[in-house]
Parts: sequence; C-alpha cells; structure tokens
Amino acid sequence: MCTDRRDFLRLSAGIAGATLFGSSLAHADSEAPEPQQGNQPEAVRRLRRMTEDVVPITLEERKGRIAKAQRLMREQRIDAIYLEPGSSMFYFTGMRWGTSERMFAAVIPAKGEIAWVCPKFEEERARELIKMGTDIRTWEEDESPYKRVAEIFRDRGVRTGTVGIEERVRFFLFDGIRTAAPALKYVDATPITAGCRMFKSPTELALMQKANDIAIVAYKATRDSMTEGMTQGEFAGICSSAMRALGSSGGVFVSFGKYTAFPHGSSTPQRLKEGDVVLMDGGCSVDGYQSDITRTFVFGKATDRQRQIWDLEKKAQDAAFAAIKVGAPCEVVDAAARKVITDAGFGPDYKVPGLPHRTGHGIGLDGHEWTNFVRGNKTPMQPGMCFSDEPTVVIYGEFGIRLEDCLYITESGPRFFTKQSESIDEPFPKS
Repeated sequence: MCTDRRDFLRLSAGIAGATLFGSSLAHADSEAPEPQQGNQPEAVRRLRRMTEDVVPITLEERKGRIAKAQRLMREQRIDAIYLEPGSSMFYFTGMRWGTSERMFAAVIPAKGEIAWVCPKFEEERARELIKMGTDIRTWEEDESPYKRVAEIFRDRGVRTGTVGIEERVRFFLFDGIRTAAPALKYVDATPITAGCRMFKSPTELALMQKANDIAIVAYKATRDSMTEGMTQGEFAGICSSAMRALGSSGGVFVSFGKYTAFPHGSSTPQRLKEGDVVLMDGGCSVDGYQSDITRTFVFGKATDRQRQIWDLEKKAQDAAFAAIKVGAPCEVVDAAARKVITDAGFGPDYKVPGLPHRTGHGIGLDGHEWTNFVRGNKTPMQPGMCFSDEPTVVIYGEFGIRLEDCLYITESGPRFFTKQSESIDEPFPKS
C-alpha cells in the first residue's frame, strides 16, 4: 500500500504529526518535540484521562467477524484468505505483530479453524498472544514458510479452488505461496475483508466516538496554547502531549499562512504570526480505532477574504452531509460539495483554485479505508459505514480552508461524531 499521508509529511517536511484501497493512519506523534512535563502549557496540564470507560472489542465479537468472513467466502466461492500482520489481522483475531522478512501469517478458511504460520523461534511468544485457533505451523530458519501455508490449504481441503490474498500482503510472500501451491487460483481478498470491515458494530462506533471526543479536546487545548512565533513542531508537540494526557496517542500536522493551501502541508519551515490561517489535521486512536479531524481558523482577527472562503467551505461541507442518503451512490456526496465550490467560481473539477481532491474517505481501524466519496464510486451508502466529510478550498499563494468531521450512517441517515465548527472565530463550539 502507498505511504500514509502523515508518514509522507514526516519524511518530506519534518513536522509532527482509496477506491477500495485503504492506508493506515499512523499519526506522527513520535516526531513532535513534546514539551517537558514542567513546561507544558496550562491548557494541557489541566487535562485528565478520558479512557477509563473504554470497552474494547471482545473475543466473541471477533469470532463473529470470522463467521461472517466465512459466510462471505462461501458466497464469493473463495476457499480461504491469507493475512499478514496489519489492521485486517487485528480486526479478525486481535493479534498485533510486526512485519519483517520472516513470515508470520493467519489463514482463515471458508470451512474449519483458523491456522497460523510462525517462525519456530517465535512460537512461545506467539502462543502467548494468539487468542483463537490452536493450529500453529512453525518453520525453522532453513525451512520454507510457504510450504506450511500450502499444507494448511491442503489440510483444510483446499487442493484446488480459490484463495484470497489480503490487499497489503507483500509481493514476495504472495509469490512464494503461489509457487508452493500452484494448483490454486489467487484473487484479491478485499470483497471479504472490506465486506466485513466497512460496516461498524455499536462497539466499534463507540471506540471511534471516544477517539473523536479525545481529539477535539486535545485540539482545543492546543489552540488555547498558541503563541506568536511558535513553530509547526512546537504546535504539533503540544497536541501530542494533550492526546497522551487524555489517555490516547496520536498527533497532527499543521500549516500556517499561505502554506495551508498545500492540502497535506509544505516542507517549508514556518513560524506563526498574527493574521495567519492555521490548518491542523490529524487524530488519535482508541483500541486501534481512528479519528481524523481538520480545523481551520485564524490566529488573531480574520480578514473579510478569509471569512468569505471559510464560509464557502462550510457550505460545501454541509452540502456533502445533506447528500448522504441510505442507498444512494457515494459519488453524489462529492458532487454536492463540488457544486457549491464551482458555483462560487472555483474549479471546475479538480482545478485550483478549488477542490483538488475527493470529498471524503472511509475510516475505522485505518485512517483511510473503504470506501470513498469520489466521482465514479457507485457503491451504495449503507448503515454502519463511516466516512470523513472534508472538501477543501485551495488558493495557492493565499491560503487554504479545510473542515473535516467524520460521520457514521444509521438507518435514518448520517450522524457526525463531532460538532462542526460554527465559524472561523468558533472552530470548537461548546457542547
């Protein structure tokens, strides 16, 4: 998968922080120079943990997810799916494991018990962590892990047929598996993984709600701690400290002034000055579930031009939300937001000044996952789906305005996780 936007920003700018393809939301909190405990702003020192009431995903819910995946496999005529460590493995099994050149994997068959492949010297650690399935196939350093996968297929009755490969599996692993089991047909497992993960349960929605609640409190504390002359890194470090004080981890990237027109930031070092537009975009994680929020405001008094464009952006965000109807195709949401912006004389299409990107993306365990509010996406919106709503107005050489709130769809329509900004002067309305 492609590099996440915040990973990119860490690499390119040194600042803290899909169609049906997702990317992990790895907030760049570790890169931000956090203030020392005694030097934290008063707004951060006042914060208290918000995670005491968090209810994590239970083993029973994960078992239900596997049962649903097996049902979908039978419907799609897929005999098994192969997962390596990442958000899908965590979703189905609760297992967190790093990736390296050594295979660690799970195989979920359409019929029968889940099985694991593990380096022999890691077996005892794996047995401590594995919560479901007792079939653990190990391989020594001079042996082939691909043969172990082929053995699992054979032992589950999959001698011919179709195997789904999860979208993030690295090519060398897939290539080794198909060489060891050449009689099988290999396809994309996304209809199974996305077919489960796109639709959030009440427990998942509660975790996402908590992640959004924490992010908003941290954002407000960060804004209240702003001082003229501060750098992007100082700003981001305060936000990371605030999220940690609230019991989570995460971060933001931030741009000042004309650099807010770069949708995902600029490599140019910046210091905050009076009259700057400030754009902060990021979020945090609770039991793996992500928030993703953008707030744009002015440090000091906003000009008429800044107010005009901010109000246009808010109108576009509202139009996108109003277009969300159960059963309607995802593309209508993008069309609604884009029409507001083009009717104001910007664009058209993806041209700038205007809206140069899609209006929203799916979100869950990954900050960007299935599916998107984008032209051409005919996927019908359904209850349980979660999205960002984030059109942007980009005016290079002046500033950019983005407002981003995430939402979930119910039987009666969409609901935001967060209260929208009310105005350029009130980005964080009182609850």
